[in-house]
Amino acid sequence: MADPVRLAFLASDRPEAQAARQALSRRYGEVSEEEADAVIALGGDGFMLETLHRRLASRTPVYGMNRGSVGFLMNDYDEENLLGRIATAEKAVIHPLVMRVRDASGAAHEALAINEVSLFRQTFQSAKLRIQIDGKVRLAELICDGILVSTPAGSTAYNFSAHGPIIPLSGEVLALTPISAFRPRRWRGALLSHKAQVTFEVLEIDKRPVSAVADNVEVRDVIEVNVSEDRTIDLTLLFDAGRSLEERVLAEQFAV
Repeated sequence: MADPVRLAFLASDRPEAQAARQALSRRYGEVSEEEADAVIALGGDGFMLETLHRRLASRTPVYGMNRGSVGFLMNDYDEENLLGRIATAEKAVIHPLVMRVRDASGAAHEALAINEVSLFRQTFQSAKLRIQIDGKVRLAELICDGILVSTPAGSTAYNFSAHGPIIPLSGEVLALTPISAFRPRRWRGALLSHKAQVTFEVLEIDKRPVSAVADNVEVRDVIEVNVSEDRTIDLTLLFDAGRSLEERVLAEQFAV
């Protein structure tokens, strides 16, 4: 007889998420995150990102249930047959981006992003950036409100709102998407190999300060930002059968 599945429950601060955590814990029992065979995240997509960042050093899969406002990365909430749903769930393995930054003081910073790494202008002045891909300058000067590099998993989030492409998980590409590009006005971004090394050089840093953000980690007054995918880190999400993340990403491209 197989050993029972051990579950750990995490919930956002929303009252409905906290209530769900208590109900599920009473019904299915609970162990610590370190002992769990699966972590159940109760909240919205923001809380799922928080949970995944907590699990960067662990290969324990995460099964989310929507108790928040946005639930693209979550399964529907239902207290019934949770163990059965987990047993038949489809896996999605994603890899984060690593952002390496040098700021105006010369200090170095590093952070991981599951959705995207973004650069933003800090003042009323547009940002002025130079873009290198694998050490070769591809755009000598981009004047814009900002720019982002998105993972496939994050391509339906801010990237899509900035008119970037939705990327299938199996595509092994990253989206490079400008935010309100002014010059060159018609440039709409690029699709890059997941192996690409992307470097942003901030031009006129005194006049046009720029911040860099990896998910929810911000570094201000940056001079140079390097972005690449970190394939040494595997994050496993579980989705109900027939509702895989790959299927959701595909369906999103036909939403009207």
